Amino acid sequence: MIKKLKRPAAFFLTAGLLINTITGCGSSASNPNGSEATAEGSEATVEASEANVEEMNFDADMSQIETGSLNAGSSVHDPSIVVTDDKYYIVGTHMTFAYSDDLRKWTIKGNGYSATNMIFGDLFSDESGDVFKFTGKKDSVVPTDDKKCHLWAPDIIYNKANGLYYMYYCTSSTWNASTLEFATSETIDGKYEYGKSLIYSGLTRYNIDETNVCDYVDKDYALKNYVKLDGTYNFNEYPNALDPAVFYDKDGKMWMVYGSWSGGIFLLQIDESTGDVIHPEADPDNNVDAYYGKKLLGGGHKSIEGPYILYDPDSDYYYLFVSYGGLTSDGGYQIRVFRSKEVDGDYLDMNDKKPDFYDNDHSGFGLKISGNHMLPSLETAYKATGHNSAMIDKDGRKYVVYHTRFEGKGEYFEPRARQYFLNEEGWPVMLPYITNGETISESGYTADEIAGRYYLEELGLDISGGYKDPSIIYLGKDGKVYSKASDDTISEGTYTVTDGKYYVHISIDGIEYSGVFCKQLDESGREVFVFSACGQNKTIYGVKYSE
Repeated sequence: MIKKLKRPAAFFLTAGLLINTITGCGSSASNPNGSEATAEGSEATVEASEANVEEMNFDADMSQIETGSLNAGSSVHDPSIVVTDDKYYIVGTHMTFAYSDDLRKWTIKGNGYSATNMIFGDLFSDESGDVFKFTGKKDSVVPTDDKKCHLWAPDIIYNKANGLYYMYYCTSSTWNASTLEFATSETIDGKYEYGKSLIYSGLTRYNIDETNVCDYVDKDYALKNYVKLDGTYNFNEYPNALDPAVFYDKDGKMWMVYGSWSGGIFLLQIDESTGDVIHPEADPDNNVDAYYGKKLLGGGHKSIEGPYILYDPDSDYYYLFVSYGGLTSDGGYQIRVFRSKEVDGDYLDMNDKKPDFYDNDHSGFGLKISGNHMLPSLETAYKATGHNSAMIDKDGRKYVVYHTRFEGKGEYFEPRARQYFLNEEGWPVMLPYITNGETISESGYTADEIAGRYYLEELGLDISGGYKDPSIIYLGKDGKVYSKASDDTISEGTYTVTDGKYYVHISIDGIEYSGVFCKQLDESGREVFVFSACGQNKTIYGVKYSE
């Protein structure tokens, strides 16, 4: 419920508590296991005494808040994370390889398209002609459009069956002509040796015989479906063979999800014993192609790319992360999430929908968990936060790892890692700030910790280069939310906190959000009380400073 108060109102600032843990009224939510979190069912009671709304400060000026910034020590694009017994590793486009002890500072160990790259150099040696045979260099069958070398978006996984590290990557020549391949190494830090070329895109009537497509489908079928009448690639319906990410499902089977713009995001099973793809039987009714695999979402050359799938046993869901927008600083790059109970879908958003070929505007689909944003203590806004990987660490903590650009710093980028939690409905909510060893209170937080003045950042759903400056809201000890409307009236919402837990349900401007509270360090190192919550595919962050 939302009410607008036209005059000063009495409410919560000097509330007297009968208990420490607050609950609100009239709201309930089910968690993934079916248990109920109901404010009305709690024995907790709260009473509020009077304070004047005119005493509230809704000025969101942040100039007096100390700022800081993290120097990650490296510049890694499209970071894919791998965890070993003692370190975190990320590998990224431009064949950059870095490691860290804390997910904050990263040390480069290999970088660049060169035979001298100590991790990936074998892929660029004179003996590796197959690596760039079809795409990726100026002398490939499809020459690179800028005459440079293109080997992008690698992803490393430890193969449990044969004890090798497999790196899946793509060579690319144009915006739709690419090749998915793999290389192997006995150790995570290489060197990686070329294994095989798996999937080709951007093929035409004139070069299809230079690919492996006709090893798996009839040539007439391929020309009819994968090639348009003018002889060029049917990119609107079939994928760009970019951005591979390989993972194990809950039954121990290995899969590869891939795709960038073009025909959408596709899924193929991997033969664990060889690392090769398993081409399925065609099933058009279920969007399964015999060569490219199962289409999960997208198509029509929409800006959907960088897929990553992670199974979470806590919710028994598979989460599909993708990036929308253009990757430049003003391109609106952002992270969206879909989920499914089955590894091959359907992957749906909070509204039980997904974008397909016929959706001209896909901005309304997918839970947006990150994008351009500004928060107190940041020296400059984060922009183009995207192309992520994700992991569940050995201690059970969950992280999203992505690259970000910065307002006013052009196209410079760095990796970032942020801890996320699942809300009561099993949707991921990322904490506002970079991870710094924070631990959530499993028993929840007191009303004194929760109540107060918050900087609110709303991510919205747009795909653009802008961002929304923070506003101010107040959470009262009486379970009410107060914010200032555009006409200077005071809007009143409600929130409830699950008894004995860190979950929150909050109503702002007619949207019901579900999320978590936590304590974090802001960018300057100061402890703050935060929340992150999502509703109707939108995410909000809240940051409270102690007086």
